[in-house]
Amino acid sequence: MQGALAGCLADGADMVALDVNTDLLRNGSLEEVAVDALLAEDTRPRTTQIGDGLLIALRGVNLNPGADPEDMVSIRLWIDARRIVSTKRRDMLSVKDITSQLKSGEGPCSTADFLVELVDRLTWRMSDTIENMEDQAAELEANMLEGAHGELRFELASLRRQAITLRRYLSPQRDALSKLATEKVSWIGDSERIEIREITDRLIRHMEDLEAVRERAAVSQEELLSRLSEQLNQRMYVLSIVAAIFLPLGFFTGLLGINVGGMPGADNPEAFWIFSGLLLVAVALQLLLFRWKKWL
Repeated sequence: MQGALAGCLADGADMVALDVNTDLLRNGSLEEVAVDALLAEDTRPRTTQIGDGLLIALRGVNLNPGADPEDMVSIRLWIDARRIVSTKRRDMLSVKDITSQLKSGEGPCSTADFLVELVDRLTWRMSDTIENMEDQAAELEANMLEGAHGELRFELASLRRQAITLRRYLSPQRDALSKLATEKVSWIGDSERIEIREITDRLIRHMEDLEAVRERAAVSQEELLSRLSEQLNQRMYVLSIVAAIFLPLGFFTGLLGINVGGMPGADNPEAFWIFSGLLLVAVALQLLLFRWKKWL
């Protein structure tokens, strides 16, 4: 786990790294509940006001190489008018971007600006992931309509699971941002609150897009299963017709193939051809019956 304390001074940005296991725990200016929350193993997006500070837990899509986007990365924050204390277990690209800006003397110049910048980058980085999911849903729909079934069932199920997981994680984040825009702390101004509301609206649109992806994947799955079921029924129908045709033929050939005395035609050299003709007539009568019954 890593921790960082950053402040923006009038003449530039200044950042000091802290070791969570020592410095943070010995920092008596932090509330005990804040320390416990910053060191918690599992977190859920939330915003909690403690005095004039905010205890915030947020999540971002996992864009680290080789990771699944729905395996979201958490960041825990304590922010007041002069301090930002953050802890995380895995790298988060949004935090790296802001850290690079602060180290170069640019970036946010107040804790409120830092907070707005962070939630904006977290939400913005979700856009590419969600757009990719929408493109994937459209491609799978096109493949299904073209009849290229292949591994579509697995791919649709995977896409649907990914959309459900992301939406489930983003739902509490929406509530956390909505509450963040209404918390009455002295260091967040009206302009920052308006920006946070705009970011919240963008997050809600992302959630609606995820819901649309989930529904499209579900509809595609149902259509795919319907087509596969129809193909199976057609094949079973053909097999049933073939079995119905050969059932009486098998009965006649089995009856005349028994090895007992008195079998008709046993001494007639033309009996085989006569019997074969009768079988053909039986097949023709069956086909006419099936046509009359509209089974063919």
